[in-house]
Amino acid sequence: MTEEILANPFKSALQKGATQIGLWLAMADPYSAEICAGSGFDWLLLDGEHSPLDLRTMLAQLQSLAPYPTHAVVRPPTGDPVLIKQMLDIGAQSLLIPMVETPKQAEMLVRATRYPPRGFRGVGAGIARAARWGRLEHYLDRANDEVCLLLQVETRTGLENLEAIAAIEGVDGVFLGAADLSASLGHIGQPQHPEVVAAMEKAIRTILAHGKAPGLLATDEAVAAAYLKQGARFVAVGVDALLLVKATQDLARRFKGGPATGGASPY
Repeated sequence: MTEEILANPFKSALQKGATQIGLWLAMADPYSAEICAGSGFDWLLLDGEHSPLDLRTMLAQLQSLAPYPTHAVVRPPTGDPVLIKQMLDIGAQSLLIPMVETPKQAEMLVRATRYPPRGFRGVGAGIARAARWGRLEHYLDRANDEVCLLLQVETRTGLENLEAIAAIEGVDGVFLGAADLSASLGHIGQPQHPEVVAAMEKAIRTILAHGKAPGLLATDEAVAAAYLKQGARFVAVGVDALLLVKATQDLARRFKGGPATGGASPY
């Protein structure tokens, strides 16, 4: 088995300051995930927070993506160390943890993703897909360094603690959740409200100042481009389910009439 399996190209790219363009996968399906895997995105987000994704379907999606030149970033429903351990063992290397608000929480998540003595991740590599069931000789030696930990800051409290969160060693990037942040700031459903945009732009500068990668999801191309110009390093520019909604609805409208695809995206 090649040791290249151990490398995390997404983490390496972020460390070099390279921009990584991604797509959000909310359909929780390995077949559609494989279709998206061949589309040319640098990374694909497997969403376990707001889709019916569970550990088994996540495994199937990771297997579907494996032959393609794209990287899976996995979002668990919560920052539970037990879930994190399981996701790492089935082969996830990059994790996006939602609703991080304090440096204490961030420090715990760093430790949850690392083997002792740097953390408390349980050692089960001999029976784990991540180590190819013991066939990757140097897995235990390299696993800690190849984990990419992205923390999602999306509340007023999280913003207030952003400096401390971004300063923690072992945190590779901070993802700004515009939808929840707009709600927390009193502007639910308005991610482009001036107060939200100003907070996002300030947060990007703060994250960059600490040498970490800022990230976000923006389905509006102009909005995504603006945040990329501000310095965002990993940006998801679409959601599979929303793309399907628009394409199917627009196709039906062209043949049957009716209103164009409407409604503002929460992203």
